[in-house]
Amino acid sequence: MGLLKRFRRQEIRADPDETMFENALLTALLGSGKATKQMALQVPTVSGGIDLIANVVASTPVKLYREENGKAIEVPNDPRVRLLNDETGDTLNANEFWHAMIRDYYTGKGGYAYINRVRGEIRSLHYVDESRVAVNRNTDAIFKDFDLLVDGTVYRPFDFLKLLRNTKDGAVGVPITEENTKLIEVAYQSLCFELYLVKKGGNKKGFLQSEKRLDKGSMDELKQAFANLYSNSSDNVVILNNGIRFQESSNTSVEMQLNENKQSNAEEFAKIFHISTAEMGGTAGDTASLAKLAAIPLMKVIECALNRDLLLEKEKGLLYWAFDTKELLKGSMKERFDAYKTALDANFMQVDEVRFAEDMEPLGLTWIKLGLQDVLYDPKTSTIYTPNTNQMQHMTEQTLQVPQEGGETL
Repeated sequence: MGLLKRFRRQEIRADPDETMFENALLTALLGSGKATKQMALQVPTVSGGIDLIANVVASTPVKLYREENGKAIEVPNDPRVRLLNDETGDTLNANEFWHAMIRDYYTGKGGYAYINRVRGEIRSLHYVDESRVAVNRNTDAIFKDFDLLVDGTVYRPFDFLKLLRNTKDGAVGVPITEENTKLIEVAYQSLCFELYLVKKGGNKKGFLQSEKRLDKGSMDELKQAFANLYSNSSDNVVILNNGIRFQESSNTSVEMQLNENKQSNAEEFAKIFHISTAEMGGTAGDTASLAKLAAIPLMKVIECALNRDLLLEKEKGLLYWAFDTKELLKGSMKERFDAYKTALDANFMQVDEVRFAEDMEPLGLTWIKLGLQDVLYDPKTSTIYTPNTNQMQHMTEQTLQVPQEGGETL
């Protein structure tokens, strides 16, 4: 019994090593099967979708606000506003900065930017490639903590502005190359196959069947003829002698329906970025819809990161960062003007408020239109007023009070 127990313990210890060896062997034979950042950016639908969202985010100004008595008051002269909208203090300007951060947000473990503080004042923001950032986590699943390492130098989390996609620990995010590995790999391999067909002149792969044995000279001559045929450098012809037949072993791009597959893959990528296929294809679409579904959710991620890392502890709760999305959500001129007409007819907007929303000078009009057909009720005083008959009535009274000329009432 003792020998059996010892044998079982040895067998259990050997299983993990054997499993690791088998996994390593399968990985070496079949490849890792993991889509990389470089592979993803080679796919036009992926790089185009990221650039489209990044263009919207980078072109929308970030503003700092102070909350006072339930009202948002803009803080225009804070130096941090200039860092986020114009000059970061790094070699990248603000537009390039946001493009790099958002690209790493989708295809890497996150977008990271070092916050250069001098005596508590933020002087500059420095983008750091996510591949240069390493994470050292603690082992506590509840009270999570981590350090960031850049080229061996240790930094604390508050030293960096972090944009993380689907993160679970606040240190690293989950890129689309991990969540959608197969889709990216299929799209990338389709492009590689098309490139191969172009290089080979569109000729199919295949093998030769011979009814009789060929000598070495005939085989070398045949190999050279087919090499010239597949080189796509000149017009070459291969003449097969009697008894030699060519058997195809692959399909063309038309037979494999690569064009239809690319369109289907583009629709799947559009679901990842929440962008319509028309906009992914470069066709002008609804900007407000693009902003609501794709850009503004990412802006909320950025706003939370800015409120956490770019505000002092004494400023948190009093100040907050927000993108000015008013221009994005305006829609077309016809849609806006129809909405303004409804608001003016319903009397919950005035003419000058509409002109302010359209960045026009006010006319100084403060009156509100009242229709004679309406009955007005004041819930605070329980008073009803009918403009058409010029009568006022209290809800608890049965008689009507009609103002007359000279101040008398009936």
